[in-house]
Amino acid sequence: MTVPGPRPATAADAAGIAACVGIAYTHYIERIGVRPGPMLDDYEQVVRDHHAYVVEDGGDIVGVLVLMEKEDGLLLDNVAVLPSLQGAGLGRRLLEHAESEARRLGHGHLDLYTHQRMTENIAMYVRYGYEEVDRRTESGFPRVYMRKRL
Repeated sequence: MTVPGPRPATAADAAGIAACVGIAYTHYIERIGVRPGPMLDDYEQVVRDHHAYVVEDGGDIVGVLVLMEKEDGLLLDNVAVLPSLQGAGLGRRLLEHAESEARRLGHGHLDLYTHQRMTENIAMYVRYGYEEVDRRTESGFPRVYMRKRL
């Protein structure tokens, strides 16, 4: 599979982002008992207020990355890839883009969080060099916070 790298999202991408995120996260609903946080976001607002990127294939959004500026650095708020493309390296490319953006913006680390029950995500992030730094419940979601030094 050869798809272009991530590009900045525009307001016109909001519906496609929401659709991609919805498809990517649907399988977690049964496991965690509710719709995951990224499925609840207003992507028009996300695109307007944060660093959002998309990957397209044939005009369809197949990957999403959302970065948020925080007081203490950059937060990888969301990374989503359509299930049909998972395992093809697209998620890794999105993570690499996030790390590159964090460096470009002058940050020495990149933070992220995931639901405690998304154990495969936690294991993947550890493989990519992230370390667990905290566990806390926010907005009703038990989250594992992780950080990668850049």
